Amino acid sequence: MEFKEYQELARQTAIYPNQGQNFTYPAMALAGEAGEVAGKVSKILRAGENELSDEEREKIAGELGDVLWFLSQLSWEIKIPLEEIATRNLAKLKSRQERKLLEGDGDER
Repeated sequence: MEFKEYQELARQTAIYPNQGQNFTYPAMALAGEAGEVAGKVSKILRAGENELSDEEREKIAGELGDVLWFLSQLSWEIKIPLEEIATRNLAKLKSRQERKLLEGDGDER
């Protein structure tokens, strides 16, 4: 599936206040969903497990789907298509790689 298709289909399921003028809601929900992914992983680490069970893998995949959905909505709200977000990110990383700056800190490397 292409990002554009996903984003169009995901939009059809969006129900939240002031759609089209509300980047705050999907941004906050995205952070919450990312936290749920981290929570599931932290529980696995706390249990001392070195490998994921099929059940754990499925739970994480489900949460990652929610992350993707809210990322898609936030992208739509700020009027930059998800495909463009992905393209820009890869261009940024390629530039850092070419300049040998993939490692390190800071946004403007």
